[in-house]
Amino acid sequence: MHDPKLATGTRNRRTAVVLSLVVVGMFGFGFAMVPLYDLICKVTGVQSVALRTGGERSEAVPMVAPDPNRWVTIKFDTTVAPSLPWEFEAGIHRVEVVPGEINEVVFLARNRSNSQVTGQAIPSVVPWQATPFFSKLECFCFNKQTLVGGERVEMPLRFMVSPDLPKGIESLTLSYNFMKLKPSQGGVAEPKVTANDQG
Repeated sequence: MHDPKLATGTRNRRTAVVLSLVVVGMFGFGFAMVPLYDLICKVTGVQSVALRTGGERSEAVPMVAPDPNRWVTIKFDTTVAPSLPWEFEAGIHRVEVVPGEINEVVFLARNRSNSQVTGQAIPSVVPWQATPFFSKLECFCFNKQTLVGGERVEMPLRFMVSPDLPKGIESLTLSYNFMKLKPSQGGVAEPKVTANDQG
C-alpha cells in the first residue's frame, strides 16, 4: 500500500538535496570566476587582468587625432559578488565623450566589514564589438585592491574611445564585476559578514 506521507518526505529530502547542490555550485562558480576569466583571456588572446599587475602598466593606445564631430555615450555598470562585503559604484553613471580624447571617471568603493578584504574587478564592454576600440590607460582593474575594515577609496579610470569605433556604435557600456579573492589568490582571509558589519 502506498503511503502518501512517506512519498512526500522522500520528495522533500530530494528537493533539499538538489537545492543544497545548487547553492554549493553557485558559491563554487563565484570563486572560479577569476581563474576562469584568465583562462578565457588566454584562449582568445585578450590581455587578462592577471597580466596587468605591474601597477603602472596600461593598454597600448595609438596616437590618434580626436574626432570633434562625433560623440559616444559611455555607460558604467557595477556589480559586487555576494561574498565581497563592499559597496562599489561609479561616481557618474554615464558620460558623453569625443573619440580620440582621454577621459577620466572616478569609482567609489567602501569595505562594509570590519576586516581587511582583497578584491579584483573584472571589466567587460557591451557590445563586445566595441571592446578593441575602448582603451583603459589607467584602471583599478589592473591590480588587486585591498581595503581595511570600513575603508572608503576613490578608484580612477582613465580611458579613450578610438575614432575607429564603427559608426553604427553610438553607445557602449563598461561593466565591472568586483570579485572577492581567496588567500590563495592573494586575498586576505575574511570572516563571514554579520548584520553589525553591514552598518
